[in-house]
Amino acid sequence: MEVLRRSSVFAAEVMEVFDRSPTDKELVSQAKALCRDYINSRLIRAGVSWSKPEHSAPVPGGKLAEVSTILLRLGDELEYIRPNVYRNVARQLNISLHSETVVTDAFLAVAAQIFTAGITWGKVVSLYAVAAGLAVDCVRHAQPAMVHTIVDCLGEFVHKTLVTWLKRRGGWADITKCVVNTDPGLRSHWLVAAVCSFGHFLKAIFFVLLPER
Repeated sequence: MEVLRRSSVFAAEVMEVFDRSPTDKELVSQAKALCRDYINSRLIRAGVSWSKPEHSAPVPGGKLAEVSTILLRLGDELEYIRPNVYRNVARQLNISLHSETVVTDAFLAVAAQIFTAGITWGKVVSLYAVAAGLAVDCVRHAQPAMVHTIVDCLGEFVHKTLVTWLKRRGGWADITKCVVNTDPGLRSHWLVAAVCSFGHFLKAIFFVLLPER
């Protein structure tokens, strides 16, 4: 009975977060949980072996799990349309994956460039796709610890740049409003439009970050 009671209390607390305006800390925590889930899905898809530590638990059930599902679905579409942008990210950035400082600086620089002209859900999805692409590169090059560095960097960026925007929309659950079409044969028009507007821009970012020779 005690287990059931605690489960009910936990579920109520989770629902409460989505029934009220989320705090900055909650938004960042959710952003990092979503990032871990996104990265793990991409590592599995890439067939890369990786042992996750206990603190990298999957996104819990409820609204956040729905957000994660939508984020992954939109990421699938984005990566399908512009696959070359989100693969071999480290090579495109021409960076060493052995330095935490280098990986951190590169990721935050790309993140800042993505949102230079404003914030949209399409760009948020792109941010996660870049993080996952870089994480896959790190694990493939025997640098699995860098995955947590990338997750922390994304959380830092969300805190500094996206929190206010997210709060105006009521939190991460707002992304579910982007998916209004359940027909798998048709793509989300908003995402296609987003890709057309900044897909080529992302490619340019990688070259901007290359060191001068």
